[in-house]
Amino acid sequence: MLNKIIQFSLQNRLFILIASVLLMIGGLYQAYHTEVDVFPDLNAPTVVVMTEAGGMAAEEVEQLVTFPIETAVNGATSVRRVRSSSTTGFSVVWVEFDWDTDIYLARQIVSEKLATVGEQLPKTAGQPILGPQSLPDNVGNPTLGPQSSILGELLIVGLTADSTSMLDLRTLADWVIRPRLMSTGGVAQVAVLGGDIKEYQILLHPERMKHYGVTLGEVMDVTRNMNTNTNGGVIYQYGNEYIVRGVVSTDDVRKMGRAVIKTVGGSPVMLEDIADVKTGSQQPKLGLASEKGKPAVLLTVTKQPNTGTIELTGKLEEALQDLQKSLPADVRMSTDVFRQSRFIESSIGNVQDSLLEGAIFVVIVLFLFLGNVRTTVISLVTLPLSLLVTILVLHYMGLTINTMSLGGMAIAIGSLVDDAIVDVENVWKHLRENRMLPESERLRVRDVVFNASREVRMPILNSTLIIIVSFVPLFFLSGMEGRMLVPLGVAFIVSLFASTIVALTLTPVLCSYLLGHKAKTGGLPKEAFLAVYLKKHYQNGLSWALSHKKIVLGTTLTLFVAALGSFLTLGRSFLPPFNEGSFTINISSLPGISLEESDKIGRQAEELLLSIPEIKTVARKTGRAELDEHALGVNVSEIEAPFELEDRSHTEVLEDVRRKLSVISGANIEIGQPISHRIDAMLSGTQAGIAIKLFGDDLNKMYQIGNQIKSAVSDVKGVADLNVEQQIERPELKIEPKREMLARYGISLPQFNEFVTVNMGGEVVSQVYEKGRSFNLIVRSAEENRSTMERIRNLMIDDAQGNKVPFSYVADIRSSMGPNTINRENVKRKIVIAANASGRDMRSVVNDIRSRIDEKVKLPEGYHIEYGGQFESEESASRVLLLTSFISIVVIFLLLYFQFRNAAQSGVILLNLPLALIGGVFALLLTTGEISIPAIIGFISLFGIATRNGMLLISHYNTLREEGLSLRESILHGSLDRLNPILMTALSSALALIPLALRGDLPGNEIQSPMAKVILGGLLTSTFLNAFIIPIIYEWMNRKSVRS
Repeated sequence: MLNKIIQFSLQNRLFILIASVLLMIGGLYQAYHTEVDVFPDLNAPTVVVMTEAGGMAAEEVEQLVTFPIETAVNGATSVRRVRSSSTTGFSVVWVEFDWDTDIYLARQIVSEKLATVGEQLPKTAGQPILGPQSLPDNVGNPTLGPQSSILGELLIVGLTADSTSMLDLRTLADWVIRPRLMSTGGVAQVAVLGGDIKEYQILLHPERMKHYGVTLGEVMDVTRNMNTNTNGGVIYQYGNEYIVRGVVSTDDVRKMGRAVIKTVGGSPVMLEDIADVKTGSQQPKLGLASEKGKPAVLLTVTKQPNTGTIELTGKLEEALQDLQKSLPADVRMSTDVFRQSRFIESSIGNVQDSLLEGAIFVVIVLFLFLGNVRTTVISLVTLPLSLLVTILVLHYMGLTINTMSLGGMAIAIGSLVDDAIVDVENVWKHLRENRMLPESERLRVRDVVFNASREVRMPILNSTLIIIVSFVPLFFLSGMEGRMLVPLGVAFIVSLFASTIVALTLTPVLCSYLLGHKAKTGGLPKEAFLAVYLKKHYQNGLSWALSHKKIVLGTTLTLFVAALGSFLTLGRSFLPPFNEGSFTINISSLPGISLEESDKIGRQAEELLLSIPEIKTVARKTGRAELDEHALGVNVSEIEAPFELEDRSHTEVLEDVRRKLSVISGANIEIGQPISHRIDAMLSGTQAGIAIKLFGDDLNKMYQIGNQIKSAVSDVKGVADLNVEQQIERPELKIEPKREMLARYGISLPQFNEFVTVNMGGEVVSQVYEKGRSFNLIVRSAEENRSTMERIRNLMIDDAQGNKVPFSYVADIRSSMGPNTINRENVKRKIVIAANASGRDMRSVVNDIRSRIDEKVKLPEGYHIEYGGQFESEESASRVLLLTSFISIVVIFLLLYFQFRNAAQSGVILLNLPLALIGGVFALLLTTGEISIPAIIGFISLFGIATRNGMLLISHYNTLREEGLSLRESILHGSLDRLNPILMTALSSALALIPLALRGDLPGNEIQSPMAKVILGGLLTSTFLNAFIIPIIYEWMNRKSVRS
């Protein structure tokens, strides 16, 4: 089969060349037009159900809204976990599905389950809103909005102004900028936060109502739907059809105030007599925003899945530039606070640089060893061709180009030329031998090329298969690590397979064209100077090693034992820390704090951050936007602070930020980075690397135990940002009816409820349309009548006869405490003690935390602790990789046995595995000192790459012995013959990884860097030791057969 492929290629040389050129052009076109992203789609299929529950306390939201929704979705197919958060007036339920569930199926399942819940929810709770869209009540149930991903937040637009008011700025954001951004293809949601939301207000004055004898019921009858037009059908006149419209709707507050409520003693009482009708800002405010310490409106743009970030960011920037022309002169728009495309561009740029520099190293190695431009060119052609074919294949597999797939290519780049090197080197050698023959015995160039290529076809194919098998364990990873690392494996395997096909087709063709020409014109092809020099010294070294076997084997064994010992002491972590060029800082103060106080703390944090030279701009969100799944209370601020490193390292800047922010009193502070912060949130539901989840029933008791846990683990080495979730109770004002008094005055409970709702919270009675924009029209008591408890007591409620009764007669009004936010997971209340690991590996920090908690914390009955975070994924991934890599080693052994038909020889080749382990472990020990999932994958792929050298040696020894050479001669000859290809393949594979290994702290290289370090270290030791150990063991094994 392989012979036929080589023969076909040599017989149809022009066809092969044209096909290669076409593939190159197709690959280049695709490379320029394919979408680029940071990571593959890492999102666990999650459906978010959000329900606004007008002004309800957290406990009511939990019982009446969250619990029925949770119960409905909990038994649904493929649901992995249900988390929820119930806070004042808002419920969010996150329904997480198994990793392989189709997101649209998941949304369908949830919407079907919710159809049964809609009937059970209290009337004041809105319909559950799915995804990023909300509809008025008179429209049917909402359809599902497009799902966005954790890496979906791609841009934050900051709006600031000098003279334009915050009310007008927010109106601009809601009605001009947001619709324009939403209409850009690929945008899933634009959340607006900050500024003042405009509304039309009817503010009632109880004393005026008493004066005119107007009841609340009468006011509500007039104001409900007071601003809605009516239709009067059509009339026909003069051959025309006229539509009859009753135009009641107006945006003039004076006209609204003239609405008649009733007539007293023949004169009308109008709305303006008993209330102030005006425009104002919506109360209560859910959140504020600021940029560089000044009030601002922030628009967060989220993209749909499978949308190219860079392309979409470009479109949005164009739209914003276009909008800027029509905005007031003093309004400024900035997009420099958070732009995911900036991280992508720097990441992809860094990986591309590593690819390019790796390729340059490969060129240098080839030229030094081959000493010939033509042979170097032939070997190098495989590089661009394999990479471009990989891009084409990835495109047709539906995968994007991201740092992981590019990283796979960067790791493969040294191995891509290996097959071609082996082929070219062998053809070169055969052409030299052919030139030495007398003229009459010389073969045609094409025949020489065919024979030479046929000789190495099996080692070429087998070594490729072995490396592919060593990468297979990657495909058994599930969850986020699978999503992240599988594209790397796909890119590596595809590019390697492409390079093998190129080596069997295009390489022989190019050899016959470029190398044959020289053979005709005479002149003997010379060996490169470096090759001759190395062979001379290697021959001396090998002779010495063969006569001092025990010393060499003893030294190697000692090194292996030392490496194994060191391996067990290495720290463990899931992924290496990212460097995203931005901090995401969460500041949470005590629940119950007012938005103004929370804003002051946030502003103080902003000022402290701006005093750090590397941080040029900051943006802050305090509280939440309407229907925003990041349901932060007003006590929580989230700050984005992009930075540019100059003289200090990332770690030093981080320490400086921690030190500066530590002066803020009464607040918990967590420091993360935009993407890692969201990955943590997806893995454990908490925006920190380690989540200790305490489950129970009594929130106060849970908070006490949480603080016990905090003090127990606070002095564990490597723990940073240790915080207990702020589950403290917040102040509440309870209004309870005195039922006997209600009965005495003839006031019904619905009347009582309406009184509390309208006077205190306000009721939206209609919409006001102003130039195509709609604003709420709300009725509530004027601020001065409800600003203190005493004034609320003095409000007047109407009895059955229409007389006014002080509210305190029929209600008990007292201050009390209630929960701020109730978080649940799998239908059980939970409180989270969160921490990050700093300056020490994650696994050992978690192990210390576990032993401290077991030792010092006694849990009452019905309470239990679970641990979540990145280390969980690390544990499960390590287990999977351990098992599957054992299987892949067995498969590698079988492939070797299939080639050599000799179990002992196959076993000798596998000796490369411990030899490779030595270098890999020492490379980690000298750099990071910890082993992460990428490093484990580095070891696995290293095993495949390292066996190639042993195969080349042993297959050649066997060939030479068949030709009649003695054992020692065949070992010496074979080793020297194969020294060139072995050193070239190993050095090109290893040196191509140097840029990735050295630049591990740059954005984009963080995950590939540990792999590169392991493969680099392992290849260097295995190649060096393999050159001596395999000859020694081969001779020792075959001595008996020689004797016999």
